[in-house]
Amino acid sequence: MYVVSLIAAPGGLDPELVQALRNAWGGGDAIWLSPDEAAEFGVDEIPDNRWDVWQDLQGQGVDLVVQPAEARRKQVLLADMDSTMIQQECIDELAEVAGVGDQVRETTARAMNGELDFEEAVIARVALLRGQPETIVDDVLAARITHMPGGATLVATMRANGGYAALVSGGFTAFTTQVARALGFDENRANTLLAEGGVLTGEVGRPILGRDAKVKALNEITARLSLTEADVLAVGDGANDLGMLGLAGTGVALHAKPSVAAQCDVRVNHGDLTALLYLQGYAKTEFAIG
Repeated sequence: MYVVSLIAAPGGLDPELVQALRNAWGGGDAIWLSPDEAAEFGVDEIPDNRWDVWQDLQGQGVDLVVQPAEARRKQVLLADMDSTMIQQECIDELAEVAGVGDQVRETTARAMNGELDFEEAVIARVALLRGQPETIVDDVLAARITHMPGGATLVATMRANGGYAALVSGGFTAFTTQVARALGFDENRANTLLAEGGVLTGEVGRPILGRDAKVKALNEITARLSLTEADVLAVGDGANDLGMLGLAGTGVALHAKPSVAAQCDVRVNHGDLTALLYLQGYAKTEFAIG
């Protein structure tokens, strides 16, 4: 048994569209998780034309996901930070303030798309920050970082239902510490920007947390909690997230780079982070306040 989920921005899901797809695929009764925003119905098997329909619905601002019905609700949330739980890339924002934004943004985009080695890209970008005051981090946090809509609700709802939330980033602890605290995560892991005398050295602490480290975090956290990878909902947008997305019971490519989304069966491009709750079968009336 499988569940078909249809999710859009609030007000963007037409009941007639849901009914038409349910009829075409011979599904069960449609269940509305949020009026005009999220609905689901059951099917016996994955439809052969799933991706053709997915492509058509993308043009209508609707995300389509087909997944096994069993054990949809997960007990661990493993989340990337940059362009996932926040709307920016921290290194890009630091670089913009430091006056090297154009150089760094291009490198970030290529690294997230899998065109460059992630660790080498981190080293090269951080080197351009050498000599900047440590206070640049606080300035960026205060003026340039905003949370992704729905993030606090996602974390609060999963934790209210016994879940554990970990923020695992290829960014920097100076940011993850603050973001994790604000959004209610249980723990956070990231790289460390090195400084001496209140000035950034242009170096990053070793080992650098990249793709393999995110997989390691998934394995360590599930082992510690006596859970398995099937109990994990992972979410990210970049090439360095693909390891954990592929290993998790549900791996969600959120507003992801095209080369990343192409490797994931669960893709969210139009909904916000509460879409990850709808995918688990939570109705909006069950959401906790984050």
